[in-house]
Amino acid sequence: MRVSATDWVEGGWTVDDTVALARLLRADGVDLLDCSSGGAVPGVRVPAGPGLPTAAVGLITDPAQADAIVRAGDADLVLLARELLRDPHWPLRAARTLGVEVPWPSPYERAKG
Repeated sequence: MRVSATDWVEGGWTVDDTVALARLLRADGVDLLDCSSGGAVPGVRVPAGPGLPTAAVGLITDPAQADAIVRAGDADLVLLARELLRDPHWPLRAARTLGVEVPWPSPYERAKG
C-alpha cells in the first residue's frame, strides 16, 4: 500500500502516525508499505535527497545507488516512479551496468546490442 509517511506540516501527519497505521494495515493483510515523503499538502517545502532509507521512491535514479541501498539493508527493495517514466528500460540498463545477466523480453531481443 502506498502512503505518504509525513505531510511535513506542524500538527499534521507524522512518521509515528504512519507506524500506527502500518500496524493496523498489517492486521488487515498488508505486507508492504510504499512510503512517499510528502507532496500531499500544497506549498510545503519537503526536504529531499537521494538515498532515502525506505522501500519506496526517493530520487533513486542510479543503478549503483539502488544496489547500495538494498545491500546495506537500508531497504528490502527499491521502487521507481519518475525514473521509469523517463526510461522504461531502466531495469534492463541497470542490470547491464551492475554486470547482472537478466533475460530480455523476447520482443526486445534484437535491441540488446
